[in-house]
Amino acid sequence: MSEPRRKICVLTGSRAEYGLLRWTLHEIAADPALQLQLIVTGAHLEPKFGRTIEAIEGDGFAIDAPVEMRLLDDSPTGIARAVSDGIVGVAEVLGRLKPDILLLLGDRFEVLAAATAAMISRVPIAHVHGGEATEGAFDEAIRHAVTKMAHLHFVAADAYRDRVIQLGESPDRVFVVGAAGLDNIARIDLVDRTALDRSLGLAAGGGFFVVTYHPVTLGGDDEGAVTELTAALDQFPDHQVLITGTNADPGSDPIREAIDAYARSGSDRVIFHESLGQQLYLSALKHAAAVVGNSSSGLIEAPALGVPTVNVGDRQRGRLRAASVIDCAPRRDSIVAAVRKALDPGFRATVGPARTPYGSPGAAGRIRDVLKSFRLEGILLKRFYDVPQPR
Repeated sequence: MSEPRRKICVLTGSRAEYGLLRWTLHEIAADPALQLQLIVTGAHLEPKFGRTIEAIEGDGFAIDAPVEMRLLDDSPTGIARAVSDGIVGVAEVLGRLKPDILLLLGDRFEVLAAATAAMISRVPIAHVHGGEATEGAFDEAIRHAVTKMAHLHFVAADAYRDRVIQLGESPDRVFVVGAAGLDNIARIDLVDRTALDRSLGLAAGGGFFVVTYHPVTLGGDDEGAVTELTAALDQFPDHQVLITGTNADPGSDPIREAIDAYARSGSDRVIFHESLGQQLYLSALKHAAAVVGNSSSGLIEAPALGVPTVNVGDRQRGRLRAASVIDCAPRRDSIVAAVRKALDPGFRATVGPARTPYGSPGAAGRIRDVLKSFRLEGILLKRFYDVPQPR
């Protein structure tokens, strides 16, 4: 008699996170020893964020449970209310699905809600992309909190493995798998420039920037930073500006309004898309003159595609960087100087394609292998691991 399939429940709450989880979902679904369960929540269900649940369904995944989080506003109270809804909703779903493991990625508030529900429900948690640092956002605290609630850890680099162990996690539960986003570059057929121009309304063959700006949730003047960013971009009138939507974080609504106003005032030079999907987004990165803003894709995917990144402000401070990443302050003079450096042929020849510190493609298969083979008996019992101190 064959053993029952191990039930791996995966939760996704945003387009960016789903893009990183997509190939892991495929690996789990294709493995005869595993049963995929899928919970969709957060911004995926909201029309103002593009209702990206439809993209998940379009990829052929059956959704076991949508969990509404009522993202009514982006105030601290509104986000706290959404976390509360998420805890209750995910707990109810876990009680029904009874998974063997809950797989979570990253550091967003939806992940915090799900991890809290799983911890109380005594469902083992596997966490992807722990150990990283983003000192300008409260995601940092969420990421480390989820690490302490999790039982298996899939990290992107050796330095992040060391940090998870420093947090007291046993080394035999921490696996270096590389960055999940690199799988997309290796496995998605990116479109050529002609098709990209046609799909997004870009001028044929012209230079353009891919721009994404997310809230810096631990401080800073985000509206002022967007004003400085757009003013800096206007210093490069020969380049179009392709802007993608912001995260559903506290402070996102004013950013979205400012970007929308900029897009409306920029005629054909400024193009705004709430969500491009992975194929078009990565294709845009590949063909861009530079990636500008504060998205993690500027630190992970863009260097692997050989494209310079202008990283604005503190949101990604603390993350590993390739040589192609140019850090700058959220001031127009600093941004302009950084963009000029990114466009300089000498700089591009020096750094690209840059060696990424985030490993090689294949994270999805490595994660699947551990989820399938790791012994679950006693997994909920964790002993704090004290890092040996030098004598």
